[in-house]
Amino acid sequence: MKDDRFLKDFLDEQYLRYNTRDFIAQDPICIPHQFSKTQDIEISGFWVAMLAWGQRRTIIKKGKELMHIMDNSPHDFVRNCSEKDLKGLMHFKHRTFNSTDSLYFVDFFKRFYKAHSSLEEAFLPVGGKFIDMRSSLSCFHQRFFDSDHAPGRTRKHVATPDRNSACKRINMFLRWMVRKDTNGVDFGIWKKIKPKDLICPCDLHVQRTARRLGLVMRKQNDWKMALELTDKLRGFDPEDPVKYDFALFGLSVLNPDRASDFVVN
Repeated sequence: MKDDRFLKDFLDEQYLRYNTRDFIAQDPICIPHQFSKTQDIEISGFWVAMLAWGQRRTIIKKGKELMHIMDNSPHDFVRNCSEKDLKGLMHFKHRTFNSTDSLYFVDFFKRFYKAHSSLEEAFLPVGGKFIDMRSSLSCFHQRFFDSDHAPGRTRKHVATPDRNSACKRINMFLRWMVRKDTNGVDFGIWKKIKPKDLICPCDLHVQRTARRLGLVMRKQNDWKMALELTDKLRGFDPEDPVKYDFALFGLSVLNPDRASDFVVN
């Protein structure tokens, strides 16, 4: 459709506008960008993505605080921390995320990295072959909480499509790990999951702009809505639909008036 071509051109323009290295400093992705070691990027990226509620400035501040507690070496910390080291996490809190959750995150990472070299393996079913994103997210959730000591309260911080969640934060983390281009924002360090398989992270800002632009019709902010949006974006770029997350987020948070050019009534 003609309108779709115009909208694609518009979103491509906005994607290029916001997907630059200038984006990093004001976004939670700046926390894993402090590191070069794969495991440090994975741990810091996953943890700060799970903390991504509220203002970006606060999230970044809490991410830096957390990395400081871990001596700015998260992989070494989770593998070798002592009881004394863990005391530093007892006072760490962000909104409803507290010390109980932090201690379990450390416990999971400690167990996982004893047997695996990359967190990508936790998102792959038995046999290590990617099937689809719903299966990967469900698989990860089961593995993350596969412990008799897993606190029930921590489950609310790690979403799963099995509860019809849009899985915004974990999809954002996956975008960071899987996407790779020449602009240097996303890391692209994982290879078994492909950019074409990602689901768009649907926070309130992205959802609002997607509806204004007529990209989604579903009213509920859930997994089905995330699939609907991603399917629409695949029509614009089948190999890298989630790149438009930059455009939708940027239009909503950084330049909301610009989206009015394409509002669908």
